[in-house]
Amino acid sequence: MRIKAVAKYVGISSMKLSLVANEVRGKKVEEALAVLDFYTTPAARAVSKVIKSAAANAENNNHMPIAELKVVGLLVDQGATLKRFRAQARGRASPILRHSSHVTAIVDTED
Repeated sequence: MRIKAVAKYVGISSMKLSLVANEVRGKKVEEALAVLDFYTTPAARAVSKVIKSAAANAENNNHMPIAELKVVGLLVDQGATLKRFRAQARGRASPILRHSSHVTAIVDTED
């Protein structure tokens, strides 16, 4: 049975998160969390948090042991973009785009 957890509106761009997500997709949960502990980026902390949440959902709600869980899917979607403007010389304005993302972790037992 596939169990998922979703983190919405993470304040990191989807491109930065997908670089980290590609490294742990398809690995066992314990191995994926061990790999993410060595990354120093905020993206690794966000992905790790979602994987831990999905594993906790599987353990508490469906009584699945964490040792048997595998990261089946790790989806990173683009969220809302905050649009701001910064004043520039000669009365102009340049845009500041603050991207956000939605991260979905799907775990399942190894079969």
